[in-house]
Amino acid sequence: MATWVKPLSYKTEAITTASPLASMYNDAGEFTTDNLPSLMDMFLGNRAGCLGEVCAAALLLGGIYLIIRKVISPVIPLTFIGTVAVFMAVKSGFDMQFTAYQLLSGGLLLGAIFMATDYTTSPISFKGKIIFGIGCGLIASLIRCFGNLPEGVSFAIVLMNILVPHIEALTTPKPFGTEKKRKAKEDKAA
Repeated sequence: MATWVKPLSYKTEAITTASPLASMYNDAGEFTTDNLPSLMDMFLGNRAGCLGEVCAAALLLGGIYLIIRKVISPVIPLTFIGTVAVFMAVKSGFDMQFTAYQLLSGGLLLGAIFMATDYTTSPISFKGKIIFGIGCGLIASLIRCFGNLPEGVSFAIVLMNILVPHIEALTTPKPFGTEKKRKAKEDKAA
């Protein structure tokens, strides 16, 4: 469950490695690329990782397809990924290599595009989607930076799913004219 084989290794005995998120830091806790694949390998999926999260190019193409077909709205994925990008850039002192590795590692793209946009557990309103995406990004970033786990996307989505009814209650627009109807009923009753 926590060790992965590099793709296209045709040996009968493959060497398992840690996820790039777990290999980003040296023993002193500093960011290092010594044990990491190149950013191009990260983008194309030529690295170890969980099924479905390794090829950023395929995930992005799938997301673009779903947006073009109007199956999902781009609001949640863009705010989720954007929040993580801003948080990681600020945390690293605007080290874009660190930020790029954070965006291409783990389940961020998979979670932002395919999990956070689930119809039954995500907000309906535009403002609600923005709040939901920002909340997911902040929680995932906090778990990645300060938690005991290298990943935090699934936890962030589940925690924000709990808050969706409250987000909807605060961001759902009121239908035009409802206040007048209630006032008219009160005037008739009086």
